Amino acid sequence: MTRPFLRTAAAVSAVTALIGAAPATAFAQTWEPAKPIEFVVPAGTGGGADQMARFIQGVAAKHSLTKQPIVVVNRSGGAGAEGFLAMKSANADPHKIVITLSNLFTTPLATGVPFNWRDLTPVSMLALDQFVLWVNAESPHTTAKAFFDAMKSSPTPIKMGGTGSKQEDQIIAVMMEKAAGKKMTYIPFKGGGDVAVQLVGKHIDATVNNPIEAESHWRAGKLRPLCVFDKAPMPYKAKLTDKASWNDVPTCASQGVPVEYTMLRGIFMAPGVKPEQVAYYNALFDKIRTLPEWKEFMDKGAFNQSAMKGQEFVDWLGKNEQMHRVLMKEAGFMAM
Repeated sequence: MTRPFLRTAAAVSAVTALIGAAPATAFAQTWEPAKPIEFVVPAGTGGGADQMARFIQGVAAKHSLTKQPIVVVNRSGGAGAEGFLAMKSANADPHKIVITLSNLFTTPLATGVPFNWRDLTPVSMLALDQFVLWVNAESPHTTAKAFFDAMKSSPTPIKMGGTGSKQEDQIIAVMMEKAAGKKMTYIPFKGGGDVAVQLVGKHIDATVNNPIEAESHWRAGKLRPLCVFDKAPMPYKAKLTDKASWNDVPTCASQGVPVEYTMLRGIFMAPGVKPEQVAYYNALFDKIRTLPEWKEFMDKGAFNQSAMKGQEFVDWLGKNEQMHRVLMKEAGFMAM
């Protein structure tokens, strides 16, 4: 017969073993924001980064994914330096996040502003954004090859519009110039939305807008995509017009335009934040990526759905910083 005190000891031992086997997080309170989340966009309104930030803001509110509201704040001054420096100075503040594009690399290289991506805390890559060569729908150029040939033979420089100076759009323009052996006139605008509107109005001859920045104008029959600056065609086969899908847009290389470039859509936090605070935002974005709205957003914007976090993301950032250093040096965009 088992004695009472032995039965009690056995029960205590079993509970202790169970507690020891349970994950620590089951008994520790996880971190959550205690005030509104400031979502910094280091670019103008209407561009790809702005649209993604506002999409995230909307679906997070719709599905009650955060107890605190997300407030989008555009800080585009100095080619995004305003936003990056604001994040750098927000030491250990977990209530600020920033969506980054490749100006994460280009802005400090071009301006000499005292900022490097290592000054922030990497959270995750949400996707890579594509660049498409666009012309007005009434342009005589119906293929990228025809446009490229016209660029090479035109007696006057073709006018290429883009977001900002010495950033992604102008890097692609310079790569095209080098491939063609012919200069273009590059005209900078504040954001991708404005760039698309300028092309609709025929104030410029072409752009290299992200898909989402010009998609509505394509649907409306105002703009025409000629090629995508990626290694493979975009996989999205749903028709956006009565004739074409994103998948029908050929790669630029296949059209004789030997240029490839994609752009980061990533999330960073301020320096000095805690691992559990980074984990909160990674969990939030993991939830968002499971939503049907996210799939629709990816389809609409024809994103390259590469995603990563942790050391993999850090390694990617280091490699791409070096790639941009080479591109910026070759283009003559480095600060003296």
